[in-house]
Amino acid sequence: MAAQKKPIPTPALHKRGPFNVQVPGAEKKEGEGIPRRHPSAVTGLVSRLEPDIATTYDIVKRGAAKFGDAQALGSRSLVQIHEETKMIKRMVDGVEQEVPKKWAYYEMSGYTYLSFNEYLARVNTTGAALKALGLKKGEKLQIFAATRFDWLPDWIYFSTLSASERVADLVVACASQSLPIVTAYDTLGQSGLTHSLVQTEASAVFLDSHLLPQLISPLKEAVGVRYVIYNTDTPVKQEDIDALKAAHERLHILSIQELIKLGEENPCDPDPAGPEDLCGIMYTSGSTGTPKGVPLLHKNVVAAVSGVSVIIGPYIGPGDFLLTFLPLAHILEYVFENACLFWGGTMGYGNPKTLSEKSMRNCKGDIAEFRPTILVGVPAVWETVKKGVMDKVSNLPPLTQKLFWGAMSLKGMLLRSGLPGSGIVDIIFKKVRAATGGRLKVCMSGGGPIAKETQHFVSMTICPMVIGYGLTETSAIGCLMDPSEWNINSLGTIPACAEIKLVDYPEAGYFTHNDPEQGEVWIRGDSVASSYFMNDAETVAAFEDGWFKTGDIGEWDSNGHLKLIDRKKNLIKTLNGEYIALEKLESVYRASSVVGNICVYADEQKTKPVAIIFPVEAALKKLAAENSIEGEFEQLVHDAKLNQIVMRELIAAGKRGGLAGIELIEGCVLTDEEWTPQNNLVTSAQKLNRKGILQRYQSEVDRAYGGS
Repeated sequence: MAAQKKPIPTPALHKRGPFNVQVPGAEKKEGEGIPRRHPSAVTGLVSRLEPDIATTYDIVKRGAAKFGDAQALGSRSLVQIHEETKMIKRMVDGVEQEVPKKWAYYEMSGYTYLSFNEYLARVNTTGAALKALGLKKGEKLQIFAATRFDWLPDWIYFSTLSASERVADLVVACASQSLPIVTAYDTLGQSGLTHSLVQTEASAVFLDSHLLPQLISPLKEAVGVRYVIYNTDTPVKQEDIDALKAAHERLHILSIQELIKLGEENPCDPDPAGPEDLCGIMYTSGSTGTPKGVPLLHKNVVAAVSGVSVIIGPYIGPGDFLLTFLPLAHILEYVFENACLFWGGTMGYGNPKTLSEKSMRNCKGDIAEFRPTILVGVPAVWETVKKGVMDKVSNLPPLTQKLFWGAMSLKGMLLRSGLPGSGIVDIIFKKVRAATGGRLKVCMSGGGPIAKETQHFVSMTICPMVIGYGLTETSAIGCLMDPSEWNINSLGTIPACAEIKLVDYPEAGYFTHNDPEQGEVWIRGDSVASSYFMNDAETVAAFEDGWFKTGDIGEWDSNGHLKLIDRKKNLIKTLNGEYIALEKLESVYRASSVVGNICVYADEQKTKPVAIIFPVEAALKKLAAENSIEGEFEQLVHDAKLNQIVMRELIAAGKRGGLAGIELIEGCVLTDEEWTPQNNLVTSAQKLNRKGILQRYQSEVDRAYGGS
């Protein structure tokens, strides 16, 4: 199918509000605002864009019927990993020593593609394989994976396809035979894995081969598991298979290739799930306590795709290229992948480690190779992009730097005033855009708050950045910015599949009778789950009459867009009796070029917060050099003088971001340890594990407070 001409968004507010409307005839309840909807859904929420599209399998079938031999999925294969060892200086037991450190560089193939027809055939073969294996309708298959960014959709092994492209096969193949899936990560630990296997009564497990030993203990309690399918991207150890089989003789253990062969030898017709059937149980990335399983029905996911399509569909279609590299834990990414199949775009799978040229050898990074038109990322990705560009700009001659910043200012003025000429100014940013492939027309940030400064910078120099807000419990639905309603002061409008109301939160002074209206954000619609899986206490606390209570504090602006201004569980009352919002502070402080990742901590017995920071190495070294401080990265993070300089940088960023005096940090902790799911400092969705971070750096935090 020929590519359709779609409008190219520009970072400006082109449409006129209101961008949502109050539901006609809705009863006004005490302590609540009147529910609001997208203008196109005022008379009824949109749950399906087409009558025949009721499940995720229907989306794949429609793609094959409508787009046929057009490119659907693209991926790269690993050619070789190049390792280099360098000696670095590091403090070991208080003594400076030189220690070896290894760096890995990746050599990748170009992208190869599956058509929509080939993808459907692959899904059907995989579904037949699962049925031939012995799985019956309604039985659950658990996907147990090492936490990594490249987890999202697609997992069946073909020699030309990378590991990042294998989950969706399995997810949709399960849908083709009415088999719900369950997601679990190795960061849950043995107890968490056991809990999820037992609670969901899984019959089969798919996992990476190196995780086979981790099944031995959980399967003593999860006696319902009969089948284990292992991936072979990394070499499998026969002793691991033998040990698992010896511990559990009931198991049928096979490789992914053996499963596929089974499907090829035993073809059968699909027995697809219906809209009210369970699509899967996704565990929230909860930073404290036992993760909560969210059962999502097929109708929930389809409604989410429908609601998103009303807003974004007019801008994306055949001929667009979506680069995907976020994990399945990012429900926004999962919905967008299904939406991309619906729109007829081409998805390319990447990995954060191979996105840019920095970690590559003899080939381009994923972005330069795939050249996406659409890119979805979390705030940390965009902060890295911005800081990378700014670092290069800072090394340009002074006159060129002035030209760059002057062009940014001029473009913003032209767009705000509606005057022509912004396209000519874009010539200045040609090299910046080339670094992202040269054809990005819109990018999206989700998964947490992003600094306004970063959104503005990326939007002016590369392409308009729109914001997405949603939760696993709502199938990623909350708010989504229409590119024609672009601004940096809100999250955007409500997708057409849901409605939102605000509810009083008196403890912190947020009331719906305030001007503007404020309160906790509640969401309802077919995209919203109805409960947590086998967790009555949490269900009663979070779900009410179809509404999901998000815990986020919102505010309607004059255009009808939603703004998030706080979060209940991250509101901390300090010693002076005032509340501060940790996520808000983090989004502001991330604007500082030295911040790679940041966790703001506030002791209720103190008056101000402190910040725990994993710095950007290049920015920290530059700051050190400017202040005549010498040392390697691992030494610099412990330098007291540099610590104070960094703190002043953050305070300056806080003041520029409009923070109040009580929101300005009074101390900071610098660490050379990157925060990953493997060391339990961030969750599988790359959200901060505040409890884990505080436990890891408690003594340093105490010193930061004491030193202040």
